[in-house]
Amino acid sequence: MKFSRIFFLVSALSFTIIGCSNEEQRTTGSTETTETMDSIDAEEVIRLDSAADIFQYDGVIYKTNIDWVENLSLTKGSQIGEIKTRNKNATNFKNEESNIIPVGTKIFKAKERGDILVVEIDGELRKYLAIVEG
Repeated sequence: MKFSRIFFLVSALSFTIIGCSNEEQRTTGSTETTETMDSIDAEEVIRLDSAADIFQYDGVIYKTNIDWVENLSLTKGSQIGEIKTRNKNATNFKNEESNIIPVGTKIFKAKERGDILVVEIDGELRKYLAIVEG
């Protein structure tokens, strides 16, 4: 009787430890963690801030005039796209579409951060933060 209790306890403990551990890849021995972030659409951003200056790139909405972002010292990196259309209604936004930025404005990476893109309008750099829900 004592053996069956010990066996049950060890089994339960083993299943608990195995079930609560990170999944490991057996071939490389590394742990893989997946993090997902959902982006909100242009309509939602405009609904929350009717004066928002936004554009969409790679399925993500980017917004400027965010105080802490404006205070960052960023360097313009390589060009990754340009504004192709303008949508003043902020509905059914597509990639490389804006509500305020002029068509033809080039979009650049920020060298220091992956969640901020930069555009240059009349010699002025504007910083746009990716708006995501996480």
